Amino acid sequence: MSNPRRIAVLGSTGSIGRQALDVIRQLPDRFEVVALAAGRNADLLAEQVAEFRPKYVTAEAESPRLADAVAATGATYLPVEQMAVAPEVDIPLVGTAGAAGLMPTLNALKAGRPVAIANKEVLVMAGHLVRQAMVSGGGELRPVDSEHSAIWQCLWGEEAHGIRRILLTASGGAFRDFDRAQLASVTAEQALNHPTWKMGAKITVDSATLMNKGMETIEAMWLFDVPMEKVEVVLHRESIVHSLVEFSDGSVKAQLGVPDMRLPIQLALAYPQRMPVPPMPALDVAAIGALHFGKPDIERFPCLRLAMQAGGLGGTYPAAMAAADEVAVERFLGGEIGFLDIPNVVEVVMEKHQSVADPELGAILEADARARAAARAVPAGAHA
Repeated sequence: MSNPRRIAVLGSTGSIGRQALDVIRQLPDRFEVVALAAGRNADLLAEQVAEFRPKYVTAEAESPRLADAVAATGATYLPVEQMAVAPEVDIPLVGTAGAAGLMPTLNALKAGRPVAIANKEVLVMAGHLVRQAMVSGGGELRPVDSEHSAIWQCLWGEEAHGIRRILLTASGGAFRDFDRAQLASVTAEQALNHPTWKMGAKITVDSATLMNKGMETIEAMWLFDVPMEKVEVVLHRESIVHSLVEFSDGSVKAQLGVPDMRLPIQLALAYPQRMPVPPMPALDVAAIGALHFGKPDIERFPCLRLAMQAGGLGGTYPAAMAAADEVAVERFLGGEIGFLDIPNVVEVVMEKHQSVADPELGAILEADARARAAARAVPAGAHA
């Protein structure tokens, strides 16, 4: 048996990171954790360090428990940007949120590493730089999002130039049947109750606004090197068909499975092998009986339109859009603005944004910072 693949889990205390560690825990002869990076949940990171005994650790916050765990295991603190390219790492899983995942991703791709990517903002804000790093360094992107993993699987053995359309499926979020009046009174607690997936707070709210799906169209454009006009969104309530690809001859492939993020995670880490991850639930199509599809309503959910518009415009528009959305969601969860204010904040920021064409990293980070500041200043009830 070959040696275990050595994994760096960046964002180990988040939803994706915890599920990745669950996959690794189930397959100890296949995977070894050599690096853990987390945000502010230092106590949970301490538990992970004690269990997995990684060589490298980093965190945004400190705690006595984390200090004790690091001392007991002999782990070394290492910045997350360096962690992704440490010689002991075979594949980093980038599960950090926001711009924090950008430099680790670029560094790993430039070094020729495969990257299991679960960070939407990295590709949204700097997709062209990510592709440049991948081509120049010889690295590889392995998508962890269920939708992009589905597309990736549909394209195995296919020629990329044969793609006619990519169809991203969307559950519609928690409020898919709400009218505008009902949406106006949505609370943070309601928004965090996704009908089919268990995710972190930010991505759950983005799913409710359909911003998440809009960002996924931009991700698909960069991951699979297709123009934005070839990427479409279709509503699919059951979350069983995770996405579809239509080819030039009219054939359509789809990937189906129960909603369980452990499948795309293990696939990204183990590729090209498929591994059983107990207790992975089986798909019972007879019990499901029927699958339903429909068109998204961009009038009720304008975040989908705004994200796709940003992707089509290019430049620093996607970075500004993503940054504005992150601030708007924070403000909504903090009770500062309403649910329908989220797209309003994003649209106001995009209307005022002065884009830079073909931006370098500095211009992207500057656009991100300016958009965040502008989004914090947009009052509740404002419109573009």
